[in-house]
Amino acid sequence: MKRQLALKCLKAGFIGLVLMLLYAPILLLAVYSFLSTDIIGTAGALSLEHYAKLFGDPIILEMIGNTLLLALLAALLSTVLGTLGALGMFYCKKRTKAILHGASQLPVINAEIVPALSLAITFVAVGIGKSYFTMLIGHLVICTPFVVLSVMPKLKQMDGSLYEAALDLGASPFKALMTVVLPQIVPGVISGFMLAITLSLDDYIVTMYTRPNGFETISTYVFNATMRGNAHTAETLSSFWALTTIIFLVIVLFVVCSNLAGRRKKEAAK
Repeated sequence: MKRQLALKCLKAGFIGLVLMLLYAPILLLAVYSFLSTDIIGTAGALSLEHYAKLFGDPIILEMIGNTLLLALLAALLSTVLGTLGALGMFYCKKRTKAILHGASQLPVINAEIVPALSLAITFVAVGIGKSYFTMLIGHLVICTPFVVLSVMPKLKQMDGSLYEAALDLGASPFKALMTVVLPQIVPGVISGFMLAITLSLDDYIVTMYTRPNGFETISTYVFNATMRGNAHTAETLSSFWALTTIIFLVIVLFVVCSNLAGRRKKEAAK
């Protein structure tokens, strides 16, 4: 009995340690986002001045808008491409499927600097200057393989004969795809879309090698501001504590709502 209690305490302590390492930095920034100080480790009174700076600086708002728009566009396009790619690989021959699957995972396995440099050299070789288009292509390269990874398991769980049965019953290939196959893989498509948004929002290396001059995202702005290291930088970066807190709260709210919706569906199915 004592041994089982000790094991439970050890497991709880290990889980608590992991959670603390994961979330302690985020919670620290969240706490300091409500304090009137620009330096972590110094005392300050309760204040919303960091949130006022965040929503009152047009440069920061423009940069956030650029990041969100790029992430949304890249996620939408990569979800379409990744879903079509997964469908194509799933229904092609076995040997071809293995080759295509391996090729689609190269950007996932490689370090991010490899596709970033490859894209930059390719664009220079073909005479394409850095633009919004080149940056979007770079984000598609890193996001699309992860969409394929999310959709493929759902296709493997699906009964492959459903599509053929729909064709035998007179449905066109497109109608069979939209009414039979797609509803079966919607969870994987949604997961791939959310993962693509996360990757695009977080990306720095590919963005730096493919972005046009003057275009800033959250990652490039924070990095460049940190490298400058002046007093104005400290005040500007402190406003990102508020942005971090908002993003974290939105994600927590989304996860909680998703879990509640899934629980209600299970209860309704019973």
